[in-house]
Amino acid sequence: MPPMTSVTIASGEPGILDSDTEHQPGGKLPVLMLGAIGVVYGDIGTSPLYAMKESFIGPHPLAVDPLHIFGVLSLIFWSLMLIVTVKYVFVAMRADNRGEGGSFALLALIQRSIGGGRWTKPIIMLGVLATCLFFGDAMITPAISVLSAVEGLTTVNEGFARFVIPISIVILIGLFLIQARGTAKVGLIFGPIMLVYFAILATLGVVNIAKHPEILGALNPWWAVKFFMFNPKLAFLAMGSVFLAVTGAETLYADMGHFGRKAINWSWLILVYPCLTINYLGQGALLLGNPAAVSNPFYLMAPDWARLPMVIVSTMATIIASQAVISGAFSVTHQAVQLGYLPRLKTLHTSEKAAGQIYIPIVNWALLFMVVLLVVTFGQSSNLASAYGIAVTGTMFITTILTFYVVRYGWRYNLFLCLLSTGFFLLIDAAFFSASSVKLLEGGWFPLALAIAIFTVMTTWKRGREQVVKRTSEGSMPMKDFVDNIAAASLTRVANTAVFMTVNPDVVPNALLHNIKHNGVLHERVVILTIVVEDIPRVPREDYIWVEDLGHGFWRIKAHYGFKETPDVPQLLTDCRHQNLDFDLMRTSFFLNRETIVLAPDKGFAKWRRHLFIWMSHLATKASDYYRIPSNRVIELGTQVQI
Repeated sequence: MPPMTSVTIASGEPGILDSDTEHQPGGKLPVLMLGAIGVVYGDIGTSPLYAMKESFIGPHPLAVDPLHIFGVLSLIFWSLMLIVTVKYVFVAMRADNRGEGGSFALLALIQRSIGGGRWTKPIIMLGVLATCLFFGDAMITPAISVLSAVEGLTTVNEGFARFVIPISIVILIGLFLIQARGTAKVGLIFGPIMLVYFAILATLGVVNIAKHPEILGALNPWWAVKFFMFNPKLAFLAMGSVFLAVTGAETLYADMGHFGRKAINWSWLILVYPCLTINYLGQGALLLGNPAAVSNPFYLMAPDWARLPMVIVSTMATIIASQAVISGAFSVTHQAVQLGYLPRLKTLHTSEKAAGQIYIPIVNWALLFMVVLLVVTFGQSSNLASAYGIAVTGTMFITTILTFYVVRYGWRYNLFLCLLSTGFFLLIDAAFFSASSVKLLEGGWFPLALAIAIFTVMTTWKRGREQVVKRTSEGSMPMKDFVDNIAAASLTRVANTAVFMTVNPDVVPNALLHNIKHNGVLHERVVILTIVVEDIPRVPREDYIWVEDLGHGFWRIKAHYGFKETPDVPQLLTDCRHQNLDFDLMRTSFFLNRETIVLAPDKGFAKWRRHLFIWMSHLATKASDYYRIPSNRVIELGTQVQI
């Protein structure tokens, strides 16, 4: 969370959502571009390791002849052009939420544009489903990337084949073990390593293209058309493997807030896209001269003496690609917690300077378990490729649907133009999704099953919290009436300050009523504190606090945060000093509700989902820990809630 230094406390609540403040990443453009190359493009940058190979020897093998080589290369080049360059760089990345991208950004823009219409809930569910598919991506990317890199050892010596899985598992375990230390220092070397990696991609490509310059003809889209004309069914099935070349494109949009639109776009246009294209063409040129190299064209482009160094550099690149999605999983989980789709989870901040550097232990160990399970179960990168495509195509398909609503209702474009543009991309996404779905039984079921499970968990928690808030609010007394009654009552007031945290600032918190009932006293200053999470990534520091004097020693404070921020209650109270509302933490007590959830007969939603909600509530970290409240200043008052 950014440091809070300037606070404006007004008599009326600030128009936070009306502000035009946009998060701008700090630093010069070349530095931001280097960072983007090191983080954003790790995933798509490692696609040459397996995309070309899977297109020819995957579940639906192709003959290694000029027609299929040129056809596949043409499909790869134009897929990168249409999906990454046109759809993401030129269209989707314009749909930002104060400089931030991703599914939650699109949802926020849509909700503001169409309000509470009948399509709002289905659209929100689509956005949540896209988030769930991302978790599948976060598990498959480390497994397939590291496996495909280490498999390069077999091109050095076939006897290394038995060591591929053990070495991959050791690398992955090491990667997850260092997450708790934070990635700020490691991140400084990501960019230079990826620059070296992309330079190698281009160099190998140029060397092989020089041997068969006719391969440049594959840039002509007519070769893709000829491929479909020759064998429409086989060409359609090949699209499921061709799509592997664009996996990681969603990262451009999701990581926009870290480096900015300009840095990400320029990095793609002047470095990453050209290097990828040259490398794919080089692999095609190699296959023209040596069809047998289809077993691993990426590594076989290099001379014998260079293959072991290539394995080392490629493995480092895949570790970087894996790190990007792991950090992304932490970020997405944190956003889901803030927006009420997951319980409060223990979150550690690994950097005092970078607010986005967080570590969530339960997510880290769950990811490690699933990644190792995938490596052991699937065994080869080829087997994992079937699962990989369907996770990413599903996310992209949903992104296109959500983009339509932003373009139509947010930007107010002509309906025909919106249908024409987004409809075109929807057809492309649908074609790739359909081609990937053919591999459902070969592994494509995994990300879908995982997404459904996570979707069920997230929607169950959201529904359960709504039920809890509804139950605890039933029969509550309005805050204003309570303050007036207290003024007329002869209740003993004791020294110091009491802070009561509540979701609804307009009614009396249960903890306050329980305190009066059991202790029969009231503090001389009572603060009703509500944390509000807005549908923007960050709230401007000058607007985030709103204070109201209710009279008779009662104060009401609302603190607004973005969904990418972490509330810090002590810092919040410190910031109130700017309007002469001082807090001494050693003379302030925090009264929190400790809810015990029990099943009610024939109430709420499905019984099994209520059991799931109760189990999840036990995973939630204490409110005092999550909001950074000193534990020795906290008093918890229990409440039993039936759902």
